[in-house]
Amino acid sequence: MQKSVIEYLERTVSLFPNKEAVHDSEMSITFSELWKTAEHISNAIYSEGIEKNSPIGVFIPKGCKMIESFAGINMCGCFYVPLDTKSPNSRVSSILTTLEANCVITDKAHKEQLVNFYKGKVLVVEDIISNSSFMGGGKNDALQIDTDPVYSIFTSGSTGTPKGVVVAHRGVIDYIDWAVSTFNITSDSVIGNQAPFYFDNSTLDIYLMYATGATLNIIPESCFAFPAKLVDYLNEHKITFVFWVPFVLVNVANMNILASKKPEYLKDVFFAGEVMPNKHLNYWKKYLPDCRYVNLYGPTEITVDCTYYVVERNFTDDEPLPIGFPCRNSNVLILVDRQRLAKQGEQGELCVRGSSLALGYYNNEEKTTDAFIQNPLHNHYPETIYCTGDMVYENEKGEIMYVGRIDAQIKHNGYRIELGEIETAILGTNMVDSCCVVYDFTNKKIVLFYQATEDLNMAEFRKILSTKIPRYMLPTEYHREEILKQNNNGKIDRNYYNKYIKEL
Repeated sequence: MQKSVIEYLERTVSLFPNKEAVHDSEMSITFSELWKTAEHISNAIYSEGIEKNSPIGVFIPKGCKMIESFAGINMCGCFYVPLDTKSPNSRVSSILTTLEANCVITDKAHKEQLVNFYKGKVLVVEDIISNSSFMGGGKNDALQIDTDPVYSIFTSGSTGTPKGVVVAHRGVIDYIDWAVSTFNITSDSVIGNQAPFYFDNSTLDIYLMYATGATLNIIPESCFAFPAKLVDYLNEHKITFVFWVPFVLVNVANMNILASKKPEYLKDVFFAGEVMPNKHLNYWKKYLPDCRYVNLYGPTEITVDCTYYVVERNFTDDEPLPIGFPCRNSNVLILVDRQRLAKQGEQGELCVRGSSLALGYYNNEEKTTDAFIQNPLHNHYPETIYCTGDMVYENEKGEIMYVGRIDAQIKHNGYRIELGEIETAILGTNMVDSCCVVYDFTNKKIVLFYQATEDLNMAEFRKILSTKIPRYMLPTEYHREEILKQNNNGKIDRNYYNKYIKEL
């Protein structure tokens, strides 16, 4: 019985020691090199006296060094927390405070930035690799079990404080075993990574590499801004498998790139993170009819995905795409008012039970209790389900159809965002008196309504706001109000503004 994700890597190293494991824009490493460096990192952590199952931040740009750090952290029985080096320091500091982290791994280029706001133990990956005292050794995870945490990914929080979703080894193992067997991913695959490592879509890319011996190619971020350059990159590196947010696929379609050049080696096109429009999917199918297209669905709290849909029939441009059927060892419950199962065709909240469920939110019992609840369909024994906050229904074919969000949480360009976190950051600029942030689902825009005595200086406002939240959370449309409209309870009338943007 497998109890750790490191066992994937251990098997693969024995089968393909000299095969390329990870390739980024600066370097490339084989599986044996990945294993050796992970051992060094594991021993360095162990020598610092860090306790088993401790969270360890990784403050390194996406690339080979980050993957090596993940492996080393898991190898010593701890769990990793990817940190975005481009995020505002205040956000990273908030995450580390929530974790009560005793140790962070970084590289030489980012050590100075890190120590400006973090006073715990800092390990520099280049120093670890060059230090002979960390040579040899091996795994220190003898007492590890599959319900121990493997990673924590921080999502947006409604109060302005990010929430750390803690995922267990068993969740990742079940997910990857399902993906490998369902889609027959092999060592011949070349995975073209798009997802940031602090975004849970990257879990599939990383651990398919671990489990199968496939090569993980980390596509430079700059390629995604230029779709023609992106296709050239796919061909140059013979990419066969991609798991991207729909935004990237839509961008390629909107610029009609495939009419002049095609990804010649691409076989699998997977997508998740937001709704994939059939108009743009049909474009891809027109030019690459032999590819396998798979729509995956799931929040971070259920180990990446809990449903999937292999696109095997034709859809018109204006039809919605199903999110499909439950993944193996995940059971989907569509609940009405969290009290009863919905009937076929009736809308309800998508809730999930099974081994895919996260352990909860790190150091946040209140949020954990709200989202991870006792199965309301029985009280015979403890059984936790996760309530996604997504409205769905089952169609006449038994397929699950996505409708939208219940609350103010959105998915924008593949990122999960709490609108309340954006509002908190805006108020923190002290440039507005009050604000309401809503999402224009039709045009995929974050819209800000703000109360102020005069129009904002947008250049100054965006500059200050970008120090508080990532760029992907910045509003793209602004409306000044003399007084924000209130409802009968004296609160900002969000329903009014949601209706207002639909009428614009």
